[in-house]
Amino acid sequence: MTQTMIGIIGGSGLYEIEGLQDAKWQSVETPWGAPSDEILTGTLDGVTMAFLPRHGRGHVHSPTTVPYRANIDALKRLGVTDIFSVSACGSFQDHMAPGHFVIVDQFIDRTFAREKSFFGTGCVAHVSVAHPTCPRLSDAAETAARDQGITVHRGGTYLAMEGPQFSTLAESKLYKNVWGCDVIGMTNMPEAKLAREAEICYASVAMITDYDSWHPDHGEVDVTEIIKTLMGNADNARGMVARLPKLLGADRKDCPHGCDKALEFAILTAPDARDPEVVAKLDAVAGRML
Repeated sequence: MTQTMIGIIGGSGLYEIEGLQDAKWQSVETPWGAPSDEILTGTLDGVTMAFLPRHGRGHVHSPTTVPYRANIDALKRLGVTDIFSVSACGSFQDHMAPGHFVIVDQFIDRTFAREKSFFGTGCVAHVSVAHPTCPRLSDAAETAARDQGITVHRGGTYLAMEGPQFSTLAESKLYKNVWGCDVIGMTNMPEAKLAREAEICYASVAMITDYDSWHPDHGEVDVTEIIKTLMGNADNARGMVARLPKLLGADRKDCPHGCDKALEFAILTAPDARDPEVVAKLDAVAGRML
């Protein structure tokens, strides 16, 4: 049994965790460069927590330039066992309205300008992301959201687009009507894939701000309305996050779904053929296996 350390990756509008004891911002160096910002650590209800603002304080990183590998590596180095990703999203479903939260369980990755793996030439690995989020963490997120009084939907497919522009009307209709997606965002990929490679349990909470551009009654995305909804969502998200430590507890058993053993049979490169420099960069995310 290990000690739980909850990592929160906060998206647009969520830049801190309130109520942390012994809170401090600290720098973490990684072989993949600097993370988005310093990481806020502390304890809440007896559970250690780490908070990373995905876009950096002041929102300095676009979805494309977020240093995803450095972020996941930094959280792993700090000892994070469980990640909750909180991000703003558009909705493709009438019943998933602005102000509602969706506990995402599937992704379609349409990003194309990002490094998506810690592995590559010199050390090849293939992890399964058939089920990219952890049901145990999703249970906790759903309970925390409901206890906070948030309208929450369990299960949904997240279309990850490159951005930073919003969708065209044709794209929006494709994602909704042909592909059957539920929400759209720009940041959960490759984040979820990298968390799986790092053997960290991962849950995704989508905070709906708008209806993208498909909705006949709403037209194109209105940034002014998004920001207004974003602020309300952020207040709810802070309340939800504050409920997570009691739900998970300080003592952590192995993940029953195997998220924390994802590399068990994933590394294919023979030990004597592995590039020492590549292996050295993998010391945090894959040290258990290497």
